[in-house]
Amino acid sequence: MRPLICLAALAVSAGAAAAQQPPPARTPASGVRALPPDSIGMSPAPDCVRRSTDTLALRTTDSLCVTRAQAIGLALRYNPSLQVADAQTAQARARRVQAVAIPDPEFSASIEAPRPLGGGATARNVGATLSVPFPDKFRQLGRIGSADVHSAEAEGTLARQLIASETSQTYDSLLAALRRRRDIRESKALAEDFARKTEARYNAGDTPKLDVIRARLDVAQAENDLIANQRDIANARAALNRLIGRPLAAPVGAADSLAVPPPLPPLDDLERLGLAARPELASLASQRAGARAAVTLAREYWLPDLFIGLNRDYAAEGPALFTTGIALPLPVFFWQHSKGEIAEARYRERELAASYADLEAQVGQDIRAAWATADAALRQAVYLRDELLPTAREAYRIASVSYGLGGSSALEVLDARRALLDAESQYTDALTAASGARADLQRAAATPLDSLDSGDSHVR
Repeated sequence: MRPLICLAALAVSAGAAAAQQPPPARTPASGVRALPPDSIGMSPAPDCVRRSTDTLALRTTDSLCVTRAQAIGLALRYNPSLQVADAQTAQARARRVQAVAIPDPEFSASIEAPRPLGGGATARNVGATLSVPFPDKFRQLGRIGSADVHSAEAEGTLARQLIASETSQTYDSLLAALRRRRDIRESKALAEDFARKTEARYNAGDTPKLDVIRARLDVAQAENDLIANQRDIANARAALNRLIGRPLAAPVGAADSLAVPPPLPPLDDLERLGLAARPELASLASQRAGARAAVTLAREYWLPDLFIGLNRDYAAEGPALFTTGIALPLPVFFWQHSKGEIAEARYRERELAASYADLEAQVGQDIRAAWATADAALRQAVYLRDELLPTAREAYRIASVSYGLGGSSALEVLDARRALLDAESQYTDALTAASGARADLQRAAATPLDSLDSGDSHVR
């Protein structure tokens, strides 16, 4: 009997120790991959002078000039919302520790006497008991806890990818506002030049007073557009400061500029990589592993629990007594278990399997939609750069020169200038859309686009 007791105690300690080992850390091969700083390369812009982004400068109101990659890196380090994901992962680790914890020993003391708390006690019992569940239950609880931890880690990776994508798009909004300010200033300079020419021709008696009023109106409209643009720049800077964890009113500038992004990688490669790397799928896969362990645990309801106790009666002579045994449930009402917790665990496993299949289709659709949007935005930006914008600039140049020589009318110059402004505005919007769509595609594929070779693209 004594060897059997030693063997049971050894099995209990080994199972509990194995279950209490920390879950293995996830590697990139597991499918959960955090995106590095944004891979969209931009050319330097004269909006600000780049400075060192050390920790001390980040927590003050000093002026800060960052590139896109630096902005994303700061957001992934200082954004407050990511602390929520880290705290939730820590909670999952704590739940796993609690699930596989060995129960604390129970201490008991009792007195047997003819009357309560009276003298003449016939027994004075003092004992301690340690009850331990069956070892395999520890193993299944450890699997469930590890699956919960891996699911929380995947959710944290997803939160970081969303923050990186949002920071990139907010950075684009700041770049777009700064580019519009440049376009409006150029438009104002053109309007002032046209107003001077119109004033000169009016003084010479070659143009009516109405043309002078129209020219001054264009100057006033450009000034009003600059006022509205200041608001857009301030809002974009405040949004970027919020994402990188700085005071909203702190000065921040962009060291990059909007440009046409590089060609896109092939859709098939992105879809294959996205299905393997999306953290949502990894999180659901971990939940499915936990559900399978929960089914096994529910089916072990009949396994015995072990207990070891020590008892000493101080009213009687003799040594202390050790008690070792098992508590074996009698599954008389077995159908209650099979139709209760076991059925619930099985249906939960089926639910997660169906959810995984549906989510896999959603991820594929998300990647395809993001790729189509990015491809269309890229082609539009290239067309506007190569076709529409040069034509609008040439049309305005001809109208302006002709007006200076007395050929064109003021209305023709104004129409050509408005067409040029519309083309520049469309080009700025197209660059913003192309850059934002590329960032969204990188988020959908959960893979840095610059690490892939560009395939046959419509853009040349």
